[in-house]
Amino acid sequence: MTRHIGSGLKALIAPMAIVAFGIGSAAQAQELSIATGGTGGVYYPYGGGLAEVINNHVDGYSASVEVTGASVENMALVQRGDSDIAIALADTVYQAFTGTGAFDGRQIGEARALASIYPNAVQLVTLADSGITSMQDLRGQRVSVGAPGSGTELSAQIILAANGITYDDFDAQRLNFNETADAIRDGDIVAGFWSVGPPTSSIMNLAATREIAIIGLSADEIANARAAEPTFAPFTLREGLYDGMAAAVQTISTPNVLIVHADMDEELAYNITKAMYENVAELIAIHPAANDTTIDFSVASTPIPFHPGALRYLEEVGAAVQDHQRP
Repeated sequence: MTRHIGSGLKALIAPMAIVAFGIGSAAQAQELSIATGGTGGVYYPYGGGLAEVINNHVDGYSASVEVTGASVENMALVQRGDSDIAIALADTVYQAFTGTGAFDGRQIGEARALASIYPNAVQLVTLADSGITSMQDLRGQRVSVGAPGSGTELSAQIILAANGITYDDFDAQRLNFNETADAIRDGDIVAGFWSVGPPTSSIMNLAATREIAIIGLSADEIANARAAEPTFAPFTLREGLYDGMAAAVQTISTPNVLIVHADMDEELAYNITKAMYENVAELIAIHPAANDTTIDFSVASTPIPFHPGALRYLEEVGAAVQDHQRP
């Protein structure tokens, strides 16, 4: 059975957090909830695009997106049955599935993947005149590490700790993407972490009003982070990605994974997976991050087993599924 938000909870959160992206034509369509993130990141528009794909191409179902605290919260929403589909960072997904790290003692072994959909790049942003030129310069400063319960904060903690920096070394602020951009612009903080598919609207808006700098990671810092978290991969933020960005910047990335509960109906999981891959142009029209929504990226990046419905589609198209990705 597909897990759904209870009617009482839907009534409570609908005015605040649920935004429909189209309505299925069938009067009796079953509604699916997609847990995303804040409106300043990529999860929210990507989830809206996926909702449109489901509404247009999966018979009998309609979908809406839910604004959430992102990865960590999203895993719990799927586990409890409060969301049917969720987007989450691969490091969060792996820790939840294995009951390690931030999920020590609260394993979510019923999580299954439909796909890995695009990479999140860690982007450490400051103003060009802040005097911050490296991650080590964050010591003693007010810095946003991402919203509470977000994959951004989890990634920031791992990267910082792997390079000898803890929350004791600076004044950590837990702000969402839009709040982080506003606080940098207003001088309330000196820098902030984003873990999001580039380019992202909140940084674009900040760069349109202030001269920003993206702080790169050194080769040693990247190596240290990857030793601590194997799902990290090197990534280059291209020149010109944001206004005033005159040179490419080295950082790390983490795949984003589309998660469902193991008890989702196999035919539904198959149909969603098929519709997503075969109508990816509709997703790209919503956000360019979907250019990375490919079968090759998915089978190379997904850290946990695929749902049997997704696996059936991948096998039909001849994808080289890895052993750890089979239930």
